[in-house]
Amino acid sequence: MKNSVAVYDTTLRDGSQGEGISYTVSDKLAIAMELDKAGIHYIEGGWPGSNPKDMEFFLKMSKRRLACAELVAFGSTRRPGIKASQDANLKAFLKSGVSCAALFGKTWDLHIRDVLKTTPEENLSMIRDSVSFLRGKGLAVFYDAEHFFDAYKANRDYALQCLLTARDAGASVLVLCDTNGGTLSSEVLRVVKEVKSLLKADIGIHCHNDGGLAVANSLAAVEAGAVMAQGTINGYGERCGNADLIPIIANLQLKMGVRCLPADKLKGLTRLSHFVSEISNMTIRNDQPYSGISAFAHKGGVHINAVMKNCATYEHIDPALVGNRRRMLLSELGGKTGILLRARDLEMDLTKNDPKTKKLLKLVQELEHKGYQFEAAEASFELLLQREIKKHEKFFELEGFRVVVERRQDGKITTEAIIKIKVKGSREYTAAEGDGPVNALDNALRKALRDFYPDLARMHLSDFKVRVLNEKDGTAAKVRVLIQSQDAGDTWNTIGVSENIIEASWQALSDSVEYKLLKDRSSRG
Repeated sequence: MKNSVAVYDTTLRDGSQGEGISYTVSDKLAIAMELDKAGIHYIEGGWPGSNPKDMEFFLKMSKRRLACAELVAFGSTRRPGIKASQDANLKAFLKSGVSCAALFGKTWDLHIRDVLKTTPEENLSMIRDSVSFLRGKGLAVFYDAEHFFDAYKANRDYALQCLLTARDAGASVLVLCDTNGGTLSSEVLRVVKEVKSLLKADIGIHCHNDGGLAVANSLAAVEAGAVMAQGTINGYGERCGNADLIPIIANLQLKMGVRCLPADKLKGLTRLSHFVSEISNMTIRNDQPYSGISAFAHKGGVHINAVMKNCATYEHIDPALVGNRRRMLLSELGGKTGILLRARDLEMDLTKNDPKTKKLLKLVQELEHKGYQFEAAEASFELLLQREIKKHEKFFELEGFRVVVERRQDGKITTEAIIKIKVKGSREYTAAEGDGPVNALDNALRKALRDFYPDLARMHLSDFKVRVLNEKDGTAAKVRVLIQSQDAGDTWNTIGVSENIIEASWQALSDSVEYKLLKDRSSRG
C-alpha cells in the first residue's frame, strides 16, 4: 500500500443540498454514526452559523462518542469590513463544540468583485483574520479554496496568494475546490502538481460532478499528491452532485494501492451506500459503480458461461471486497446455467439434467413469454424457485381483497382497500385507505401483518413502474408491474403481470413483502 489518504465526507452538508433531499436532525445523527462505523476520517456535519438545525445537530453530537471520525463544522471567512471576533459565522464554530473547522473563502477575482463587492486586498485579510481567529481558539482549520481551478486559470498569482495566506495563517490542509464541476482531469492533475510543488503544503481535493468527472478528478488529484479526498456518499449534492466517495475509496484502495480504510471496513461500502440512500429517501441506482445491484450482474449466456469458469473474464474486482455480490440474471438468454447458478447461491441442490431444472426452465420461458421479466425481478424469481422446489412455507395466504375508488362531486378522490388473509392460523380482515389503489393495498396488508411480523415496519416501496405489454389491445392490454423495495441494508425487485393492473400490482406487492420476511428469517438462521 502507498501512502494513505484522508477520507472527508460532506454528505450532511453538501449532500443535503441535492434536489429531493432534506435531512432531519435524527437523520443526520444516524448517518454520522454510520459514517464513523464505516471508518470515514472526517465528517462535515453542516454549517452551524446558517440554520438552527445544524447547530442542534452539533450540540447533540457533542454528547456522542465517535470511534474514529473527527466531526467538522463548515463556514465562511469573516464578512468584509468587520473583525473576525465580531463575525457571527466564526463565533458559531466555537458554539458548535468541534475541534476542527472547514473554512471556505474566495480565490477567484470574479467572485471577489461581483459577489463579495470588495477588493482583492480585503479578501486576503478576510482569509488571514478568519484562519488566525479559529487557530487562536484551538481549532484545526482546513481552508476550502472555493472555485480554485477557475481562479487559477483566470489569475494564477492571486489564487496562489490566497492559498499562501491561508497556509501562513495556520491552515493545515489547503483544499482545492472544483466548485463549478467543469474542470478536466488532465487540468486537475497538472494544477495540483504545480500547487503542491510551489506551496509545499498538504493539499485536499473537493470536486463537483457537472462534467461527469468528479470521481476521475478526485483520483487525478490524489495521483498528483493530494492527501485528502472530499465527497459524499452516492455522489449526492447540488446540481449534478459531488464526487461519489464509494468509487473513490474503492478505486484508491483496490486499484491505486492508496490506503483509505482498513480492509474489513472496505467490505461495508455497499451497505453504507444503501443505508445513506434509505435515510435520504432516494432510490438506489442499480448501475452505481461498486455498490449498485447491477454492478456485478451478468445476463448473456456467453458472459455467464465465462464467469462460471473464471470470474475475472467479466468482473474487474471480486464483488465481496466491497460487500456486494455476483448476480446471474434470469432470462431466456441464460438457459439452464442461470437457473443452476441462482439455485446454487440459494443452496438448492439442482443439477443440469435434473427434471426439476428442465421444468423450471420451461416455466421461466413460459412466464417470460407472458410478459414476466425475471432479470429485473430477482426477488420474485427466488420465491418462484422456493415454491417449485417445495421448500417454501407461506408467511401468509390471501383469501381475497377488494379495492374501492370513489370520486366525490367536489372532486376529492378516496381509495380504500379491504383484505382478507390467513396468517399463522389466524384469519385477518382489515381495511386501510391510501393515496391510490396500490398504496391502499400496501397499507391494508401491512396492517394485517404488523402484529405477526413487526420487522415489516423497516421496509418501504421505493419505486413503482408500469409497462403496457400489448398496446394494440388498448385499455384491455396486459401490463407488467415492477416494484422496488428497500430496507436499511438491501434493495430488491419484484414483478406482477396481468390484464388487471390491480392484480399485477398485488402480485409484485405480495412478493415484495414475502421476500422481506424470507430474507429476515434466513439472516436469523
